[in-house]
Amino acid sequence: MASRGTTETSKLKQNLEEQLDRLMQQLQDLEECREELDADEYEETKKETLEQLSEINDSLKKIMSGDMTLVDELSAMQLAIQAAISQAFKTPEVIRMFAKKQPRQLRTRLAEMDRDLMVGKLERDLYTQQKVEILTALRKLGEKLTPDDEMFLSANAGTALSQFERVSTDLGSGAKVFALASFEVEKAKQ
Repeated sequence: MASRGTTETSKLKQNLEEQLDRLMQQLQDLEECREELDADEYEETKKETLEQLSEINDSLKKIMSGDMTLVDELSAMQLAIQAAISQAFKTPEVIRMFAKKQPRQLRTRLAEMDRDLMVGKLERDLYTQQKVEILTALRKLGEKLTPDDEMFLSANAGTALSQFERVSTDLGSGAKVFALASFEVEKAKQ
């Protein structure tokens, strides 16, 4: 999304134009099949098609006049999420599981980390960082945390994770957060 919404706006315009073409073809087909339909069915279908055409036409006019664009909203959202995720999550695996909405895998990873810490395979600092990331991801996925996990999180969460919590809450829809987190994962793979 390096285009900051320009490509997306163009794609939206293209989709609307294709939908407009489809509806025009539907009207033509409706006229050709008029004799095969009863009067009520014909009138209702024609009315619905014309209403859809009107809505699409209005949307196209807004886009073409510059009144409607995805550039500003998506760019601001993307930049906020990129900053929050890049600072809050240092572990790509956690970002990936969060973006794919995999709370079970996050809990499994947490259990593995607990084991690794106990046998000395994982340093305390890295354990703390990753546990905070996982607990934050679980919370954002709507998972219930134990009182101990809540205490651990409040004692160890840094400002970056607090920023992530604030930004993702300010953006509202969890779907938006997940979509942009998924984008970050895909970008990291390249």
